[in-house]
Amino acid sequence: MAYDEGLAQRVREGLSDQPDLVEKKMFGGVGFMAYGNMACGVLNDSLIVRVGPANYQEALSQPYTKEFDITGRAMTGWVMVGPQGHETDSSLDFWLTLAMTLALSLPPK
Repeated sequence: MAYDEGLAQRVREGLSDQPDLVEKKMFGGVGFMAYGNMACGVLNDSLIVRVGPANYQEALSQPYTKEFDITGRAMTGWVMVGPQGHETDSSLDFWLTLAMTLALSLPPK
């Protein structure tokens, strides 16, 4: 299993009202971009969330999160949220809102 299709569908539904949303398969998972800026993704059963440098430590302090590291080097500003951290609609919405707030604050690509 490269990524959890059920979680990807929940993310699609949660972001369905977002402008210029593009979905791309990448890194063995799927990523979601707004105006060309990566916002979040799904890899295995984890939600990958771009939180930015300013929110990074706070995001890592949340339950069921860890550094996003698929290459042996953690990507600052990104966190992986394990299944228990996105199992409810409200917890998923929390992370999607955080991701989209950052993505939409960046200049379009």
